[in-house]
Amino acid sequence: MTSDKRVVVIGGGLAGLRLAQRLGPAAAVTVLGEETHVPYNRVLLAEVLAGRYAPEVTALPAPGPALRRGVRAVRVDRAERAVHCDDGTVARYDTLVLATGSNAVLPPLRGLFEPEGRDLPDGVHAFRTMDDCLALSAAVRPGARVVVIGGGLLGVSATRALAARGAQVVLAQQGERLMERQLDAEASALLHTHLTALGVEIHTECRVRGLLTTSSPAAPLPGLRPVPRASNAGGADSSAPPAFEDGGSGISARPAFEDRVRAEPGKRRRGTETPRQVTGVELADGYRLDADLVVLACGVRPRTGLARAAGLDVRTGIVVDDHLRTSDPRIHAIGDCAEHAGQVYGLAGAALEQADALAALLTGEPTQYTGTRALTRLTLTADGDRTLDLAAFGETTALPGDDVVRLADATRRTYRKVVLRGDRLVGGVLLGELSTVGALARTWEGEESPHDLFHLLTDDGGH
Repeated sequence: MTSDKRVVVIGGGLAGLRLAQRLGPAAAVTVLGEETHVPYNRVLLAEVLAGRYAPEVTALPAPGPALRRGVRAVRVDRAERAVHCDDGTVARYDTLVLATGSNAVLPPLRGLFEPEGRDLPDGVHAFRTMDDCLALSAAVRPGARVVVIGGGLLGVSATRALAARGAQVVLAQQGERLMERQLDAEASALLHTHLTALGVEIHTECRVRGLLTTSSPAAPLPGLRPVPRASNAGGADSSAPPAFEDGGSGISARPAFEDRVRAEPGKRRRGTETPRQVTGVELADGYRLDADLVVLACGVRPRTGLARAAGLDVRTGIVVDDHLRTSDPRIHAIGDCAEHAGQVYGLAGAALEQADALAALLTGEPTQYTGTRALTRLTLTADGDRTLDLAAFGETTALPGDDVVRLADATRRTYRKVVLRGDRLVGGVLLGELSTVGALARTWEGEESPHDLFHLLTDDGGH
């Protein structure tokens, strides 16, 4: 690659900026970033919502003149090798990289939109972007009644942050336990206990039917609330897939958030004298949860509209090969929008690895991307000694024939579990104390045989 080769990156998030940084002066890079904010680390939004970080703390390293903020790509002309933008400009490329990320999924709830409408009721928020975070942060207050819909990683993070702000939070999860994709039943039960101790009311196996607003025609009796239910975190498997899950799996959903909602937070909707205000959430069994605010944490979906309109191969995400090429060899895709070997990761670690691999390929290094072994970490910070750290990697649920080793300490509120398949470590989950996670993850990532498993599971194994 020569320094005059034009590389256009659509997407000013973690993946796009990492690629631009790695390419450096090796190419003439232009990054088109739709958001007007200084680029930020999305992983830290929950800390901003909790009031622990100022928005500036989340800023990514300065991208320099390569980034054009507030510019949205609207069309890719493959024949002309040009990207048309919403401000009328055209960015021509030799290599195009799609790093368009993902959108928040909107569940098919009654009352979410008016017929032919595009605006959410006041008080209803997604939790995906900095604008989402700032709007929700401005709306929440001590004692506010908040219902969070979705008990995956995103919903749990939002719940903890809102509880830290003094809100009365109810978490509604259709699945039988919290963070089903990352945690086994025992670890999920410990997480349930931790959130309950923070004052969160949790309902699992709880299906949300719709939203109630000030213009709802037939709302149930005011204040009617469901009888508190047990979490059933260790119960039998449910035959029905969870309707609300990070990643959008199993959801028959409306179009993703940015495709439907364009109104700016706090602005009066045109032609509407009295905006709808959310007043509650209606459950499938007919009961109501009163709410001043509702947070939609129902997973994400890859942003594939540009790629699909350009005629690229799209399944769940934009399909790429081991060189992160799409069906057009001049166009690559990385990050949340990319699908490699049937997998859409939706994780920061995978986005960074893909950006690094593509930078190496574009600068002539013989590199292949073979996938990411993803490790999920989350710290649920609270006052005093009520902080909970958790980590999960690989396959946390054992298959028939697998060996499982567990260490639990109720006094220290710690739980460690690893899954072995033959002589290989294939997954694990840790709560409460993560000093061993580094050593376990290295063994798992290297597909090495764990020579002293007890040593790896105890505190000195991580040093």
